[in-house]
Amino acid sequence: MRIVGGRWGGRRLVAPRGTATRPTADMAREALFNALFDVEGWRVLDLYAGTGAVALEALSRGAAAAVCVEKARPALAALAENAAALGAGTALVVRAQPVATALAALAREGARFDLIFADPPYDLAQDALPAVLAAAAGLLADGGVVVLEHRRSDPAPAAPAGLVMTKSRRHGEAAMSWYAAPEE
Repeated sequence: MRIVGGRWGGRRLVAPRGTATRPTADMAREALFNALFDVEGWRVLDLYAGTGAVALEALSRGAAAAVCVEKARPALAALAENAAALGAGTALVVRAQPVATALAALAREGARFDLIFADPPYDLAQDALPAVLAAAAGLLADGGVVVLEHRRSDPAPAAPAGLVMTKSRRHGEAAMSWYAAPEE
């Protein structure tokens, strides 16, 4: 696993052993950022961040700031090691807490993000994603996008009030479903 593009392109990332953390594949991350085209100056929220690969990829490509939310200790250790090795510094904030807790706190703080990426464990995705998507809708900056990664064979969650699903793309065993505020 590596950073695909930007100033840290080609740098390797570490991941915890075992199957508890399933990092977004290099190919899928590359497809995500190619579709986004330019994240220069963006604020990024990486939910179920695992190794931090999506947030670090965004920072590598010019995002201004990224917040990672992760609660698993092995993943947090890998994320910290990756951030330190790349020199992410204060551009990366890690919230070591459950996603629901972090989303509620970010809403109270009035945080806004241009990209919200959520990649929960596949076994939890069907139950977790509708609530995550509804909460994420309130954190989205104007013109922002929410991207959910889920098992390819699972249907994408329905869009909550305030969002519409704009596309869904398959990447190996995974699918990424994109949501945005409806155009007026």
